[in-house]
Amino acid sequence: MKIYVMVDLEGISGVSGKSYINSSLGRPDLIAKAREFMAADINACVEGCFKGGATEVIVKDCHGGGGNVTRDLIDERADLIDGDTPGIRFADMDGSDGLILLGYHAMAGTRAAVLEHTMSSAGWHNVWLNGRKAGETAIDAAIAAEHSVPVVMVSGDDKLCIEADDWIPGVVTCPVKKAFSCNGARMPSLEKAHVLIMEKAEEAVRKCGKIAPLQLKYPVKYRIELVERQRLPDNAACRIIDGRTFELESDTVEKALFFNW
Repeated sequence: MKIYVMVDLEGISGVSGKSYINSSLGRPDLIAKAREFMAADINACVEGCFKGGATEVIVKDCHGGGGNVTRDLIDERADLIDGDTPGIRFADMDGSDGLILLGYHAMAGTRAAVLEHTMSSAGWHNVWLNGRKAGETAIDAAIAAEHSVPVVMVSGDDKLCIEADDWIPGVVTCPVKKAFSCNGARMPSLEKAHVLIMEKAEEAVRKCGKIAPLQLKYPVKYRIELVERQRLPDNAACRIIDGRTFELESDTVEKALFFNW
């Protein structure tokens, strides 16, 4: 059984705000800690996957351009995909029985969620799929579904888990912290969080085949609201909605995500 684990950083155990991810704030000690925490969450997840019956686990670091963890820090039973995979959201995912979204965060605008944003806090305000506001969980679940792979588990704060439940019926959720704001959360010990991740990953792998891939109507309408005014695309394939917002139709969400507008 093949399991794919896509890993972000904002929803990792022990990460409570921007000091852990933004090097310009002058806390290299917290940046280093966040990467440590990320590796530990990954290893707890990998352990749970194998306990649940996985025979192959692939881990991809998707925070920024990757490079947040090194090969020597990750359980030797798992393969690590690091760095750029141009035009491909989930390299080598085809044939997977399930996708785990580890360390994810809530969509842009979610009230009292740790580091809420969608894809780019600097560039994008919001995204909609067929008129429904979507975050990275829904976008990635849609792309995975285009490869016939269901999302079986998500981990992050409590707000992210509510969002995942709303989009993916039956998904296993793993709340590793209770969010109070963009930069504040109540967090259990790392040991407790890792036990929870391991248990939930095991449960999720055992549920493979019982959770359906996300279903969307195609061609999909992919709408983006930008942060910066006057950056709208000059492309006939895009429909301009207003001074910050445009929409395009695509036969896959993956193509829309990587559309060169």
